Amino acid sequence: MIQSRHQLSLNGAAVSFAAGETVLAVAARAGTAIPTLCHDSRLEPAGCCRSCLVEIEGRPRMAPACATPAADGMVVATASERVARHRRTLLSMYLADQPAGPERGGHSCELHAMADEFGAAPDWPKMAPLRAGRADPNPYILFEPDKCILCARCTRYCDEVEGVSAIALAKRGPATTISTADGRGLLDTSCELCGGCIDVCPTGAMTEKMPRTAAAPPERELEPVRTTCNYCGVGCQMDLNVDRAANRVVKVTSPPPGTTTNDGNLCVKGRFAYDFIGHPDRLTTPLVRAQDGSLREASWDEALQRAADGLRGVAERHGRDALGFVSSSRCTGEENYLVQKLARAVFDTNNVHQCSAT
Repeated sequence: MIQSRHQLSLNGAAVSFAAGETVLAVAARAGTAIPTLCHDSRLEPAGCCRSCLVEIEGRPRMAPACATPAADGMVVATASERVARHRRTLLSMYLADQPAGPERGGHSCELHAMADEFGAAPDWPKMAPLRAGRADPNPYILFEPDKCILCARCTRYCDEVEGVSAIALAKRGPATTISTADGRGLLDTSCELCGGCIDVCPTGAMTEKMPRTAAAPPERELEPVRTTCNYCGVGCQMDLNVDRAANRVVKVTSPPPGTTTNDGNLCVKGRFAYDFIGHPDRLTTPLVRAQDGSLREASWDEALQRAADGLRGVAERHGRDALGFVSSSRCTGEENYLVQKLARAVFDTNNVHQCSAT
């Protein structure tokens, strides 16, 4: 609880706040939800989506809660008839600019969920989108400009969090869209393919390419399974979205900002390098080398015995420091721990490495 002499009135209740807090932050801490499409706790407030407008006594115009500093004595109304009418109208206009059909947005996107919650009109005439885009050969990120609402979350994330500024708002007026410098493909820019733009997009205008080739049927829900990324030593948390019926990972998403050590951020490997899990080329049976040099299938007992004999033979002929153990970041943390125990406790060598070692 904030211990402060600063107070404002929020829907008739006195709420304390700290200097520098916004109306949106004060309301969230007080348990009052204010809808927003352009806000992200990792980004500087932009106030561009206008969905978080609230009434402030003494001000003729409604103000964006995300970008309005709280002030002593301020009287704020977040659920008045004027505010509710504004939200319905605004969201109805957003829907009119969206592609028709649930398959192009559906209730999983923030915009459609918000439109349902606040009673936006779903039957306003659709507008032909003027935002244009072109196919990008990068293997991971798909941009569909007709679904974009220009909240600029993606461009701000790319600039403020990743610090690469690979994408920005381009053109003017109704033709404004998300683009790269000179309209180049992401592979020809400073883009790190982290997928942060996908994570922050509220409409699915930025989305993953890979799940489209292996996605579950629309009626089948994906189960998020929290795990730790093993590609480096940071220990980022991520969610594997699993299609239980098909027993496969369909995509990787990041936990909400502020809930894990990585604050909802992932790198290109953490977000996209998961297809090895069910890859058809992945070995499922041990292989050993035959006398003629070819590989043949073997039992686990035979394969482990062959490996043990080979390692012991090297140690006996050349000494323990002639051995080296290299593990994989695609193994679990527990498996990597066992590899270093095998090296140090069984074969008495410290020559062990794995790329996520810290």
